[in-house]
Amino acid sequence: MKAQKHPRQAARLHALGSYGVLDTAREKDFDDIVKLASRICGTPISVVNLIDEDRQWFKAEVGLGISETPIESSICAHAILEENFVEISDTQADVRMAGNPLVHTDRGLRFYAGALLKSSDGLPIGTLCVLDYEPRQLDEVQRETLRVLANQVMALLEMKKALDEATILRQEVDHRVKNSLQSIVSYTRILSRAMTNPEGQKALDSLQRRIQAMSVLHEQIYRTQSGGAVELGAYLDSLCVPLAALAAPGIRLEVEADDASAAARISASQAAAVGTLVNEFVANSYKHAFPDERSGRVWIAIARQPDDKIRITCADDGVGVSGHTPMDTGLGMKVAAMICMQLQTEMVDEKPARGHAVSFTFEPYGEQHAEPCCEAQSSAA
Repeated sequence: MKAQKHPRQAARLHALGSYGVLDTAREKDFDDIVKLASRICGTPISVVNLIDEDRQWFKAEVGLGISETPIESSICAHAILEENFVEISDTQADVRMAGNPLVHTDRGLRFYAGALLKSSDGLPIGTLCVLDYEPRQLDEVQRETLRVLANQVMALLEMKKALDEATILRQEVDHRVKNSLQSIVSYTRILSRAMTNPEGQKALDSLQRRIQAMSVLHEQIYRTQSGGAVELGAYLDSLCVPLAALAAPGIRLEVEADDASAAARISASQAAAVGTLVNEFVANSYKHAFPDERSGRVWIAIARQPDDKIRITCADDGVGVSGHTPMDTGLGMKVAAMICMQLQTEMVDEKPARGHAVSFTFEPYGEQHAEPCCEAQSSAA
């Protein structure tokens, strides 16, 4: 006998669909539940069974070896019309099972017990059930175990649903943030071109570079799904791609790091600070280090220190500080001072034999998955 449709069938199917679980791959968490249910109840078969419109689909099963059957042969389709728990000691003696091909065969299913899987608004979407080829009964401990495990199935489904919804929301937010950052960069570029005051133009150029660094940081976090931590080498590689395109002919921009240094993970706020400083240094080198169409090189080097801190060196092989403005004057000084406060570090002038170089060393908080809590960072923010 085919089960009647649930009185709230449309709402029930909508609730089932909201979990996005139908036709997904097997998962260990669900497999473990059916294995445990089968063992505790002493049955050869256990199933996490979801009742779709015209089929029953198994998210997990032991003892069957199939993933679905037509709704016409579903015992669970009858069970979801009841309350919380259904037990049929002998299926062949139950009128609801009349004509069911899974029951009335030489090796048919003779025992069924199922705890309903209910959505947060009380709609049944399926069951966690156990089955046997012989008539039998569960004891009270087995029944309670089945109820508890059914609750665990729903807890897993609710968690997966929440994570999926959070992912969709994040994707929408990320899309809006990316568009907003791009709009701000374009707007500051227009303002900078129209600005006649040199100091105002410098300020707008610096602001534009910082927004670009934030845009690259946002893209890096979104792409890696890293929960706010950023792989330093990949971030600086991404950051330097658009900066390299701004270089005059004959000037190269490179990132240098061994595998261990490049793989260092830093927090999002640290990445924003590092990106801003790299932007400032590269822009300063482009502007002052290579006069008269000289060729040359600008590079950013990452090095892991023995104490696991990160040292970043920004350098060029241009004319040196005697020929151009160092980073410790004017607007560059203010930007560098703010960054050093955020990173709890000091900038060191390396005084190379040729060109200009600065370095700074900091502890990578992204590897501890925590941000530093200090007055310096608060004041910088």
